[in-house]
Amino acid sequence: MFKVVKWLVLAVVILGLAVTAVVYGVLAVSLPALDGKGRSHNVNHEVKISRDQLGQAVVFAESRNDAAYGLGFAHGQDRFFQMDLLRRNAAGELSELFGKAALDLDKKMRFHQLRKRSAAIVKQLPEADQALLTSYAAGVNEGLAQIGFTSFEYLLTGAEQQPWRSEDSLLVIYSMYLDLQTATFERDQALIQIADIYGSDMVSFLTQPSQYQAALDGSKLPPYTLGIPELPKQALQAVLNIDANQERGSNNWAVTGQLTSTGAGMLSDDMHLSMAVPVIWYRAQLNFTTKQGKQRQVTGVSLPGAPAIVVGTNNDIAWGFTNGYLDTADWVALTDSTKTWQEVEQIALPDGTSEQYSLTLSEFGPVREINGNSYALSWVGHQPYAVDMDLLQLEHATTVDDALLIASDVGIPVQNLMVVDSQGNAAWKNMGALPGRTNPTALAVSASDYSARWQHNEQQRPALKNPPDGRLWTGNSRVVSAQDDLRFGNGGYALGARATQIRDRLYEKQQFNEADFNQLQHDNQARFLQPWHSLLLKQLNKNSVVNQQYIKELENWQGCACATSIGYTLVRRYRDEIINSVFSAMQATLQTQGGSLKYVKRDLEPAIWQLIEQQPDSWLNPQFADWDAQLRGAFSQVVSKLTTEFGANMQSWQWGKVNELVIEHPFAQQIPQLSKLLNMPTAPGFGDSYMPAVQGRSFGVSQRFIAQPGHLENAIMAIPGGQSGHPLSPFYRTGFDDYIAAKATPLLPQALTHEIIIAPLNTF
Repeated sequence: MFKVVKWLVLAVVILGLAVTAVVYGVLAVSLPALDGKGRSHNVNHEVKISRDQLGQAVVFAESRNDAAYGLGFAHGQDRFFQMDLLRRNAAGELSELFGKAALDLDKKMRFHQLRKRSAAIVKQLPEADQALLTSYAAGVNEGLAQIGFTSFEYLLTGAEQQPWRSEDSLLVIYSMYLDLQTATFERDQALIQIADIYGSDMVSFLTQPSQYQAALDGSKLPPYTLGIPELPKQALQAVLNIDANQERGSNNWAVTGQLTSTGAGMLSDDMHLSMAVPVIWYRAQLNFTTKQGKQRQVTGVSLPGAPAIVVGTNNDIAWGFTNGYLDTADWVALTDSTKTWQEVEQIALPDGTSEQYSLTLSEFGPVREINGNSYALSWVGHQPYAVDMDLLQLEHATTVDDALLIASDVGIPVQNLMVVDSQGNAAWKNMGALPGRTNPTALAVSASDYSARWQHNEQQRPALKNPPDGRLWTGNSRVVSAQDDLRFGNGGYALGARATQIRDRLYEKQQFNEADFNQLQHDNQARFLQPWHSLLLKQLNKNSVVNQQYIKELENWQGCACATSIGYTLVRRYRDEIINSVFSAMQATLQTQGGSLKYVKRDLEPAIWQLIEQQPDSWLNPQFADWDAQLRGAFSQVVSKLTTEFGANMQSWQWGKVNELVIEHPFAQQIPQLSKLLNMPTAPGFGDSYMPAVQGRSFGVSQRFIAQPGHLENAIMAIPGGQSGHPLSPFYRTGFDDYIAAKATPLLPQALTHEIIIAPLNTF
């Protein structure tokens, strides 16, 4: 019997090793070659694609078109499946890969008809831009073809790799529109529903200005003075969890040369996005000759699928972005006389069949039903000027003034451009597509008030160069003046706590270097939660004997989103539970209409404090006898939920464990056996939403960039993941450990270790 068991165990081990060998064998044959020579009729001169020890792609070319080919080649080798997901997501074509499980998402995206819009825009681009996109697409397809074997993602899905087309690069830009601006029109929809159910006074109360305002001119919005509206009688029900929409945004700041030892301006930029494997950004350096015969070197991060360096430097200027959150969408109330029509979209499935999606359209945009009424979405993303290739012009700018001139014409989701130059200048301006209409509103507009200026990109927009104190900052909250806010509107601004903390930190010093900026990027001091900490401690001290262990943790909470802090977890969760308790009735009512407070939750901070301080009876959750009971009950919910999620041992409630950073490959959840191979290592949580060090469980700082143009030897670019999307690549995880350790990963390429040479077809 013992021998039988022994042989069975041995057989299982051998079988496991055989399966592992097969998996690694299949993966190994799909690894791209990083060295070699080739020929192509898609380049005019020799193109070199080198990699350094991090896998950063360094392209040497004689023209910008050939450089686009080289970048496309590297993207096609390292990131094609990621690019495929981005274009399919924007176009609503994921069902062709993943079947009916993706149908709902595809229908949501087909509402925007972005494949049709991309194809139309490509034809309208200048010939030079069309040629550049053609060169890039050729590079992508030839880089993919070089691998010679289908990657494991397509083997698992059974799908075929479709060639890259020029319009796909525009779809990748549209994927960023959807990521960065969906919250704008979803927030407007929620506010329309709230106004319909509770009245416009309720909307004013919920969206009132907060104390956290950090406009660059120091202006404040007028305070809310209308009082707390009555809430209709609440029915007894369970407390609902109100999800918060993640703030797709970023931090950036800059100082002029008067605050650096070199005399150059210095920029910091960190963009906040959902994190997955591979990380969204791709490190690259482009070296090419301009049409004027000048040598140009551009270093930074690119978005796989597009031929531009999105954030980076050409050593004359350095630039970065944060999401602008200006109002770029309106819902137009339709009447029975409004002309509408139907179009049918065919959504392909893996078996060759398709699912039909019927879409209602109007002259104002696609139509959705809200609270039983028809509204059309007029969104900047639907306009012909939404997407273009003008971002590439930043590569040729030599001064801040050059960059500011470019800003109004660039077709990207509207951003806060922060730019500095080697001469010591620093400036901010809104860059990207911005509708020319002058009557932005968070509620619906009537068809008669719809402005034809929606068809025009706004050219006149605010900017600020070289402020007297030499400091600039943005953090997704209102940057424009209170006066300009009336013109450009609120598209879902961040609360402002993060931006005010950055601003205040910048005034703590009179001289800065890269290490100072890197330290500020990692600032996790919990300034925003201080009032909530005091409130919770006050409540717990009313029964100090029973709450002794919790009081101890609060007194030792360290005042930061630190990995070992239990008190931070308690305070953070307490705020959430009070909001859940107080607003559950409204959330329940909205849910009956297909709505939610999700996209409004970031606005609720001033309103919830007024409710806590004034304690109106109509807002008391009927589960509780009085407001003190409600405030105590919220903490009981915190303890109950933490115990359910992490166990009764309070050591497991440390913020580093509750907010653990988990960066996963899209297939890891579906195939857990591959998780160790595919995922990044987990890391203790070290930040949160309302502080410069933004970090969630799978969300946060997607890159850290710090640079002084003309002095790039100390410039930093840290990314939470490697260059390659192939799990057996030596560059799959390179840079991740340094990112977690807050090290200053160099921006500039280090020693080049690999080289591919692509020559024109008529050579060799």
